[in-house]
Amino acid sequence: MKYQEALDYMDSLKNYGIVPGLDSVRELCRRLDNPQEELRFVHIAGTNGKGSVLAYVSTVVWRAGYRVGRYISPAVRDYRERFQVNGHMITQKDLCGLVEEMRRVCDAMTAEGLPHPTAFEVETALGFLYFRRKECDLVVLETGMGGRLDATNMINNTLVAVLTSVSMDHMQYLGDTLGAIAGEKAEILKPGCRAVSAAQEPEVMEVIRQQALRREVPLTVADGERAARVRYGLERQRFDYGGIKDLEICLAGRHQIGNAVLAVEVCRALGECGFDISEKALRQGLLETRWPGRFTVLGRKPLFVADGAHNEDAAKKLAESMEFYFTNRRILFIMGILKDKEYEKIIELTARYADQILTVAPPDNPRAMSSYELAREVARVHPRVTAVDSLEEAVEISHLLAGKEDVILAFGSLSYLGRLMEIMEERNRKTVS
Repeated sequence: MKYQEALDYMDSLKNYGIVPGLDSVRELCRRLDNPQEELRFVHIAGTNGKGSVLAYVSTVVWRAGYRVGRYISPAVRDYRERFQVNGHMITQKDLCGLVEEMRRVCDAMTAEGLPHPTAFEVETALGFLYFRRKECDLVVLETGMGGRLDATNMINNTLVAVLTSVSMDHMQYLGDTLGAIAGEKAEILKPGCRAVSAAQEPEVMEVIRQQALRREVPLTVADGERAARVRYGLERQRFDYGGIKDLEICLAGRHQIGNAVLAVEVCRALGECGFDISEKALRQGLLETRWPGRFTVLGRKPLFVADGAHNEDAAKKLAESMEFYFTNRRILFIMGILKDKEYEKIIELTARYADQILTVAPPDNPRAMSSYELAREVARVHPRVTAVDSLEEAVEISHLLAGKEDVILAFGSLSYLGRLMEIMEERNRKTVS
């Protein structure tokens, strides 16, 4: 199987949709000799912040001398980002071999009258098999959606279960109240593990505490408000926490302090599980963590920032960061949103900060809201909005409209930020040459 054939096959699995439940992925893994049983996990659920916390924790543990697998979704620039060991993506050769193996097993299942596994189920099983073959000491694993019926939740060897910020998202699958959504996500707590949660809304916190009690799981709450001497910045941010002074991160956004504090507590919990994580490794890992598409600076003069804010909670955090970092600066938006997201609330929370808004459709995504539909919605609350036909056009127009001291902010869906980064890199190369 050639690389493009492997990608085409994985893409074809999207036709099987989203099917919550664990029976199919369990059967798939059984036929692969249950690779997940030979691995140990940090399992992360939540609405926002999963990827950033995963990046912090996996980088710290790697810098402590361990072999660490990362399983993430969605990828921003390259499909292979989903499967990483010590920061390195799976090779094309390894991916092709594993996809061929997955196809044979899936074909055997359907030949016996069983349902075909979904794309996410196949990816999850593929990841387990890859990480076992790479002999990972730890796998840091994020749920795709929810927790209870998420394909990743068929694991048993959870060392630390992590709850990032929980808010309203995926209500058609998880429930229409915060308590119901929290209940789904808190199901990743397994007897024998440790739990670490971000500070949550009272309704969410109560659900998590009750689940920890039922499963007899010790729970630590990591409250970013307990970080001291916080110094914010677009390039680097510093803070003191838990007796350690001058911890430093390179991810921007005010909320990243809270994500980093959560990661520190996860690493402490891993220490209780036998992992030797020194203060030096903690410092180095936090500082070296990179996570594209999270308030990422792509250009200067004008400042060009990309962020994957795609739901109400993320839009609130983005608004806070705009108020903090871009006070009294003119801001232009490039906005692209998926039609199954709460686009009305995202618009309501962010539009007032923009002088001009350009709308785009995330390319190659059947869930994308068209630029014209989005422009019509934005026009209800903002007078200066223009629908554009491509990301290239949006980047070009935004630079024509922006002065050197202005800010261009692209956000809405991670699904188009990878292509946006490529466009900006090409533009920056031409500018330098």
